[in-house]
Amino acid sequence: MDPLSAICEELAEIDGQIADVFRALSNGFQKLEKIKDSNRQSRQLEDLTDRMRDCKRLIKEFDKEVKNMERRIDPDSSRMLSEKKQSMIKELNSYVALKKQYATNLENKKADLFDVPANEYAEQNVLLASGMTNQQLIDNGHQMMDETDQAIDRAQKVVHETINVGTETAATLKAQTEQMSRIINELDSIHFSIKKATKLVKEIGRQVATDRCIMGLLFLVVIGVIATIIVKTISGADVCTVRMSLLSPPYGTGEGAPPP
Repeated sequence: MDPLSAICEELAEIDGQIADVFRALSNGFQKLEKIKDSNRQSRQLEDLTDRMRDCKRLIKEFDKEVKNMERRIDPDSSRMLSEKKQSMIKELNSYVALKKQYATNLENKKADLFDVPANEYAEQNVLLASGMTNQQLIDNGHQMMDETDQAIDRAQKVVHETINVGTETAATLKAQTEQMSRIINELDSIHFSIKKATKLVKEIGRQVATDRCIMGLLFLVVIGVIATIIVKTISGADVCTVRMSLLSPPYGTGEGAPPP
């Protein structure tokens, strides 16, 4: 049974993940030695760098778990875990140093490639050509032409992709411009509608005020008419009373009067 599993399952799981990363780093650097193309070497180094970052993160998680368990484990287990962590750090540092070495060699190779003068290339080509047969020269020429055609095809593909991206960008900008124009027109219509509604509200307010004045005047007219009718009615009643008093005979005269 794994000693780490006896102490903590989480530590054993992290240790297994770190071992997998170290195995992938070892295989990656072995593969890197067989790669001759500089671009592929750069991509391989980037992939190995990502794996080393993952390994560093896992070692930190391992150390955190160990610190959380310091008070719950015996001194021998604590010493064993500390040695295990130091071994992981040492192995990771060795891969980091190896990565730096490959990166330095790759940079030097690129610098040498750019620093070599043209006449030196010409001399190398002459020396290579002098040691070739006619068929080899023809095959080499065909190979160079094929490589040139492939480079031209790649360049044309990049140009076409750039044109497509530019066309799509122009179409998007045109659509956005049209949309902005529609939004501005809609805002103008809304502003005009708001002004028209405000004017209509004011007119309605004035009409309501006018209607109120008319209703007040009508009310006063009705009150006046009612008052006139009442006055006339009262005046008519008084006239009738006076007339009746004038037409009635005085008290003690006429038929039926008591004898003196």
